[in-house]
Amino acid sequence: MATAHSTPVPRHVLPVLVLAQFLGTSLWFAVNAVMPDLQRELGWATGAVGTLTSSLQFGFILGTLVFALLAIADRFAPRRVFLVCALAGAACTVGAWWTVRDYSALLVWRFATGFFLAGIYPVGMKIAAQWYARGLGGALGLLLGALVLGSASPHALRALGGALPWPTLMLGVAALAASGGLLLFFCTADPPGAQARVAVLQWRALATLWTDARVRSSVLGYFGHMWELYTMWVMVPLVLATRMQGASLSWTAFFVLGAGAIGCAAGGWVAQRWGSARVAGVQLAISGLCCLATPWTLAAPDVVFYGWLLLWGITVAGDSPQFSALTARNAPPEAVGSVLTLTNSIGFAISIASILLFVSFAEHTALNLLLPWLAVGPALGLWALWPLWKAEAGGSSNVCG
Repeated sequence: MATAHSTPVPRHVLPVLVLAQFLGTSLWFAVNAVMPDLQRELGWATGAVGTLTSSLQFGFILGTLVFALLAIADRFAPRRVFLVCALAGAACTVGAWWTVRDYSALLVWRFATGFFLAGIYPVGMKIAAQWYARGLGGALGLLLGALVLGSASPHALRALGGALPWPTLMLGVAALAASGGLLLFFCTADPPGAQARVAVLQWRALATLWTDARVRSSVLGYFGHMWELYTMWVMVPLVLATRMQGASLSWTAFFVLGAGAIGCAAGGWVAQRWGSARVAGVQLAISGLCCLATPWTLAAPDVVFYGWLLLWGITVAGDSPQFSALTARNAPPEAVGSVLTLTNSIGFAISIASILLFVSFAEHTALNLLLPWLAVGPALGLWALWPLWKAEAGGSSNVCG
């Protein structure tokens, strides 16, 4: 892999990026992993975890919006932004541990944690885009694969039960996040020939989300993907509860969600030969078909049922790195960080709306009738992605990059 200036990328850069991203985004799941213990100890309702998750998601949406409008990742050194936000997010997790018995304070701390995650997840992608002008789909495949494993980790932690007391787990996650920021800052450097930082806000560059046909195509495809992704992750335990419970359910949920890392990494490898738009389109189509297959697979024999969930877990997340690669590749170079961040902000807002809608309907609607409606997102995403797919198939270098 090489940069736009044909300078070889040091071999340690990608492993450091992947590890730092995993450590930094572990903040996302710190409280979720210990919620069963807190509910037993403090008598909180089952719905408390949903409220805390939504609080963090809203913080992330506000953070990405602020970071995008102020062009934080493009006006300041991305490595420094990542470090500051990782340390701030770690401090917020320590604050959550300190005031954990005050539910209102915990909500505020989780909101603040989500805000600072806006300087970790999208900024990590910006740094990858700086280093890997070519092979970006492969680099982001590994980067987001680490994020998917982090997303699945609370299920593994729940399966382990009381092996780790909750204070140790929360403080441990804070230490991991801080170490991720320090690792990235001190073990990597700015890439040679990196785009000079901008001094003013790039409003026209942000507008490319709807004025540039290529950016619009990948962004709208990503929005369709986000309608499905997080809602599927939330619904998986409900689906598994129709056949199992306890630790076996938690381990199975971990493997189903964690399988998305395979889709991310393998998709990134294939994209270097086949193109990001086609890889994203194929995975989006397969995950959409998995949504539509729900009425049959829920009642199918075990081998079909678990095979269906595994395939869905692989493809529902596997297209995400390629959407990000397409957007980063086609966005104005001076505003890649801001465009990615604003795209994340809108995408996560869509995911919250989808989660709230489907969780609400799940209270009085059978899963076999409800889950097929998740396919609306992939269907619209494929429609939006089609121009990039067609251009890629025709060998257009302007689209493929």
